[in-house]
Amino acid sequence: MRQVVLQMGVTVDGYVAGRGGEGDWGLPPEHPDVRAWKVASLSQVGTHIMGRVTYQQMASYWPNETGEYAESMNTLPKVVFSSTLPAADWAGTRIARGDLTEEIAGLKSESGGAVMAHGGAAFVQALSRLGLIDEYRLVILPVA
Repeated sequence: MRQVVLQMGVTVDGYVAGRGGEGDWGLPPEHPDVRAWKVASLSQVGTHIMGRVTYQQMASYWPNETGEYAESMNTLPKVVFSSTLPAADWAGTRIARGDLTEEIAGLKSESGGAVMAHGGAAFVQALSRLGLIDEYRLVILPVA
């Protein structure tokens, strides 16, 4: 049985997005050790899951990128949870429109690496409220 792992950046005071919903707080570049840990954690992932807003942000960014994160983000299967998204054009993506608990149970029953949740806040809150997250990996950003 696969585990659902949430990996998300969060400020010391609990924010997961900066002004205007963006995740850039004007921080210096990631420390190499943090980057290495994130890249290593992505190597354990079998499927990425996310809500519609995060999907749209990632789908507009990752397909044109290269580097350590890009390969995992672009090659691994992705599931976007949305009742309103008309289509998913990012390669390897399917849309889940069913009951969240049932969809997650189906993903957990598949073989492969962990199911990694990326966000956004409303999607993660729904997963958490339903007790669907098996492991929380919160990257604490040193801002308030």
